[in-house]
Amino acid sequence: MAQAKKAAAGPLGAGRPSKAVFGSDLMVEVLRELGIKYMALNPGASYRGLHDSIVNFDGGGPEMLMCAHEEFAVAIANGYARVTGEPMATGLHNVVGLAHASMAIFNAWCDRTPMINLGGGGPQDSNHRRSTDWVHTALVQGSLVREFTKLDDQPHSIEAVPESFLRAYRTATTKPKGPVYITLDTDVQEDTVPDGLVVPDVSQFAAPAAPAANPESLRRATELLVGAEWPIIMPGETGLNREALAPLQELAELLGAGVIDAGGPFNFPTTHPLDVTGHRAAVLADTDVLLALDVPSLGVPLGPDVRERGALQPAIGPDAKTIHITLLDLEKQSWVTDNMWLMPVAVPIAADTAEALPELVALCKAAIEADPTASARIEARRGKVQAIHDAHRAERDAWIANTWDATPVSQARLYGEIAKVVDGRDWALVSSHGRRAREAIDTTEYGHGIGGGRGGGVGYGLPSSIGAALGWKGSGRLVVSVLGDGDFFMTSNALWTAAKYDIPLLIVLYNNRSYYNDEEHQERMAHRRDRPVENKGIGIQITEPAPDFASLARSLSVAGFGPITDPNKINETLVEAIKIVDSGKPVVVDIIMQPR
Repeated sequence: MAQAKKAAAGPLGAGRPSKAVFGSDLMVEVLRELGIKYMALNPGASYRGLHDSIVNFDGGGPEMLMCAHEEFAVAIANGYARVTGEPMATGLHNVVGLAHASMAIFNAWCDRTPMINLGGGGPQDSNHRRSTDWVHTALVQGSLVREFTKLDDQPHSIEAVPESFLRAYRTATTKPKGPVYITLDTDVQEDTVPDGLVVPDVSQFAAPAAPAANPESLRRATELLVGAEWPIIMPGETGLNREALAPLQELAELLGAGVIDAGGPFNFPTTHPLDVTGHRAAVLADTDVLLALDVPSLGVPLGPDVRERGALQPAIGPDAKTIHITLLDLEKQSWVTDNMWLMPVAVPIAADTAEALPELVALCKAAIEADPTASARIEARRGKVQAIHDAHRAERDAWIANTWDATPVSQARLYGEIAKVVDGRDWALVSSHGRRAREAIDTTEYGHGIGGGRGGGVGYGLPSSIGAALGWKGSGRLVVSVLGDGDFFMTSNALWTAAKYDIPLLIVLYNNRSYYNDEEHQERMAHRRDRPVENKGIGIQITEPAPDFASLARSLSVAGFGPITDPNKINETLVEAIKIVDSGKPVVVDIIMQPR
């Protein structure tokens, strides 16, 4: 009887024999085993070995996405992972490429987005350095981004490569997720491999399952929620955990609790009668129990709409009890504190919301059934919450009607016209611009908002939208990105990547011809210092000359429409633009807008 063939074995356990000839071949083998489909890159000599292996070794792959700048490459990986949940790899040209990419890596850190950033480096052996290698060799290169990555590594031998890649992947995909960085020494890439190397079985190095909640903490949370007079649920980054969305809605309906969306990815339908986000301040004033879910900084949704210098004044009363279910407390916070103000939390629960919410729903159901007064209280509250929701919808409808025909184009008209052309088909809104976007267009499922950009880096929107559109490519979903003109202007040449790889994306420019956020700050300064308010736009407005964004798009082989100034031309233009997107191409529609 024939014996079963034994798997190869190496220091990392069972696997298969490597076919690699050079170190970079082994790197590619591990990337393929990990399921990395794409590598976004700007070409650089420091990873020429890896580049050759991706193109030429054993059939090629992962697929390369050529980018005009390293920052684009990382932002594309960010958008892609937010749609697919899968990390992408990036290629960064040693010190200079990493420095270019650092802003986008910081954005990914703040967004909790997994990605595998690979940078060429060295050679560490100074005998092998060419002239430029000296200024392109760091000790240790990852220290440049160490404070906003989950892990950095620099394997110094070919044998160390598999462990480095596996550890980086597992770290990036373990919740809370985030970016990692690996420096690949040019000698390690270009040296020939020793005999007997093994490509490990990557299934043995998967991220651990996310933790469930502490039972006693859940019991306390249940007691507070079921006994509350005016409980409010506040999801933040919960939508990244798509399995949590159904139990989140179930819990809100069970308790008759109002839901205030703290911003981020899609969390809760704007059309749901329990959505009271539009009356946030008034609703929070009466809250006795707040259930926060994955809110990176409670002080933002619990603070005033406009924040200036001085102590934070919370919107909830001092006697209100807060429950917070999140894994964000497990992150390091050192270089910057992106969780901002430290807020009092009566019941902190370190758990994955997708694990904790179904348990909380079951406990609350049992507690409601055991309390003979609970159902009547919940039904009475449900009616009050729906009345608040309905009042806000009426206010919203009046705002839309009153601004529909305004020129320059209003925010309500822009999103209203988008709503018309996406009606009846699957669609995604991968970027939105404007403070009232959520009110101007109804969002009812995850694809209607993926969040991101919490790092505040201007220029994030376009390349991340391209990555998101790549994630949905071939799905039949119409992908829409609404970008501010300042944000688009900073990274507009990322359009070339969308054109080169036929990434279908409808880009709509909210063009107020200004970096308008700072105009508001300059206006406040002028009032505070009794200085001329009319000077607030100097050094801020994007005029004299105003860029022709449609022509810029066309120069990069992307169809461009506009600038559109007549509100009545928007619909017909969007219809024409969508025909191009449906053919598999990107398109830009430039619309001249009101400042806000």
